[in-house]
Amino acid sequence: MIKPLYYSFLMLSREDPRFFARWRCVTGATERDPMAVFVTHSVFREPGWSRLHPLSGNRQAAVIDICEMLQWFDEDHVRLCDFASRETLTAFHDADYVDAVRDASASGQVSADVRTRYHIGTMENPVFERVFERAAASVGGAIEAARCALDHGCAYHPAGGTHHGKRAEASGFCYFNDPVFAVQTLIDSGATPVLYVDIDAHHGDGVEIAFADHPDVVLISTHESGRWPHTGAGDGASPANAHNFPLPRGVNDSEFMFLIDGPISEIAAQTKPKSVVIVAGADCLDGDPLSAMALSNIGFWDAIDRIRSFAPTQVILGGGGYNPWTTVRAWAGLWGRLAGFDLPHSLPPAAQEKLEAMSCDLIDTEDMRPEWTTTLCDQPNRGPIRDEVKELARARVVA
Repeated sequence: MIKPLYYSFLMLSREDPRFFARWRCVTGATERDPMAVFVTHSVFREPGWSRLHPLSGNRQAAVIDICEMLQWFDEDHVRLCDFASRETLTAFHDADYVDAVRDASASGQVSADVRTRYHIGTMENPVFERVFERAAASVGGAIEAARCALDHGCAYHPAGGTHHGKRAEASGFCYFNDPVFAVQTLIDSGATPVLYVDIDAHHGDGVEIAFADHPDVVLISTHESGRWPHTGAGDGASPANAHNFPLPRGVNDSEFMFLIDGPISEIAAQTKPKSVVIVAGADCLDGDPLSAMALSNIGFWDAIDRIRSFAPTQVILGGGGYNPWTTVRAWAGLWGRLAGFDLPHSLPPAAQEKLEAMSCDLIDTEDMRPEWTTTLCDQPNRGPIRDEVKELARARVVA
């Protein structure tokens, strides 16, 4: 049973996690290695979305279940968030839009005018039971994660990361934009500059629009080139405070870390952030049906560890991820790393059964891989660094 926590400080000391990843799948840590807090809400255990929607599988409930099965939760690690109130939501979103989402959720239907104006009640952004509450909890969780990070160093809200939401429009399965609220909470606290790093396979357009040219925010997005929403090309059209890295198909662990350790680290060094917000979309992993990136979850975790080292206050949100098996394993394993647990090679039988019971209409049976239901850790996907990745790095070097 997840309970509210009463915090205590825990300082751990470990070597560079990338060294251990070469030999076995274990906990990683940054130099600061603060106590991590897991933020969630009971609404994320409830089913949502429509049956054929890419998010119809309940990723959040499965992440919580796997972590519980691995005995990775206790009252010193978990914080339950509140729903964001209407007053809170309208600090960014237009009041009429917030009311439209609330009313659609309550009635289970929308008019043609509301559908056209706000893009809710569509195949992309369907109306389902408690959609308003689920979206409001994502925002409440992002705000709570920022507050916890300010107090204790690191907070993780895997049900967050709805980075496509606009001020008065649902977009890309996102109704409210919770990363905006996490960033704004840090700004309001004075933990600036804030560095926002988005490693989702899809460009975080909603957050970029919200903080375009903001003097206290620097935006970085790594995403697959040519993917929806077809923004973030990095061709000079981005705001001055936005650094976009459109990646070629099939990006491997070595290429991704090459960018993190190169131009992205240079941007962070120049920014000198006091806080960092990470959108850890798992659709950048190999095997995701809505992208063609090819990170292993080892590479995913290593990249997040490196990004965490950029600032003492760290908020980590979820994001995309449409292969339920790779997503759940990546997000559960990320919590294990953050909280200081060893990551097992083989999952316990109950966890294997949980993963075997999941399904996804986007993935054919013949494309299933045995390790998706039996192990937590992928084999690292290292490889050569292609010329186009090197050129991308050169083009983004900060003067």
